[in-house]
Amino acid sequence: MGSPGILLGVTGSIAAYKAVEVLRRLTSAGCTVQVVLTEGAARFVPPLTFEALSGRPVVTDWDGSASGISHVETGYDVNAVVVAPATAHTMARIAVGFADCPLTATLLSVRAPLLLAPAMESRMWSHPATRANVKTLLARGAHLVGPEAGPLASGREGVGRMAEPEQVANAALALTRPPSARGRWLITAGPTWEAVDPVRILTNRSTGTLGVELADLVAASGYAVDLVLGPTSVRPWHPGVEVVSVESARDMEAAVRSRLAGLDVFVAAAAVSDYRPASAPESKLKRGTPGADRLQLEENPDILAGVAQGPQRPRWVIGFAAETEDVEARADAKRVRKGADAIVANQVGRDRGFGGGQTELLWIDERGCQRSGPCSKATAARFVLDRILERSREGMR
Repeated sequence: MGSPGILLGVTGSIAAYKAVEVLRRLTSAGCTVQVVLTEGAARFVPPLTFEALSGRPVVTDWDGSASGISHVETGYDVNAVVVAPATAHTMARIAVGFADCPLTATLLSVRAPLLLAPAMESRMWSHPATRANVKTLLARGAHLVGPEAGPLASGREGVGRMAEPEQVANAALALTRPPSARGRWLITAGPTWEAVDPVRILTNRSTGTLGVELADLVAASGYAVDLVLGPTSVRPWHPGVEVVSVESARDMEAAVRSRLAGLDVFVAAAAVSDYRPASAPESKLKRGTPGADRLQLEENPDILAGVAQGPQRPRWVIGFAAETEDVEARADAKRVRKGADAIVANQVGRDRGFGGGQTELLWIDERGCQRSGPCSKATAARFVLDRILERSREGMR
């Protein structure tokens, strides 16, 4: 098998300088890289820089005078496409299907996996138009790396920084392999329902929003992901997420156990009921029926501990903890007690932590605690994914 062929599209952002290092890492890994620059990108980094590092002429204009390669031919014989940085403007044009420059025209000819590394101001990233464009692109099978939180070109802090070149290059290299070879993830999300009778249930306020957002991001990052989802109306939109719908804690445990073989990462984000009724009659319990005013409960299986301490333990096991008080201390105790590599914790209450609103997460592992700060569920999911990938690169265990 020959060296992977990668098309690197660079757009007009101050982050274009990072694309030079992305190119260097890809060529060092043995890839043949064809660079396509937009007019804006060429203002930030001269084409000669990319030509020197790639050893190939750079596509910069319609007639291909710099390369002798048409935009149609450029799209053939590549194993992956990377747009880094990907500006809000460029992603909007790709989402609509414009062919108004060599890069967008080339992308219409490409059938290889597409990786986007967004770079923009935080408010641009969070704008509904950008979010809709990203959702459209990911629904078509595109992949995403970043953006990250940190200092922006404006001097402000926020989510919008292009991912670091090492991350982008590694994600691009991963896309030259099938999803199952990049790593398998299993995520649980949503509540569980425990039957009291055919009408009533024991459950909790979880909607599964954060776990579903995380599953979408994992699939968008190029991994194979199964989502074991409790009863909820929230659904993933990325076509790469395989959904397994369950109802009770025992249903969820069975679904998890059947999917542990060959698993790399297990994320237990579901809000699993600790207890279930010891028995559930086949007929509705009526008022006044002897014993109807009290429930006898028994413990449900501990899915997180069972996986973390079991014989088919994945390489990394991440748990979640929803606490009403002493969040950090209780979550860390849970991590140690259950044998997880890390716990993602948040404080919850009647009007806090559940649903699609804002949340604040704590990532707790053996090194201490990192906080997300108040953020949306989408940003919270990115925070969790970044922590997992960061630790996996370091060797979490």
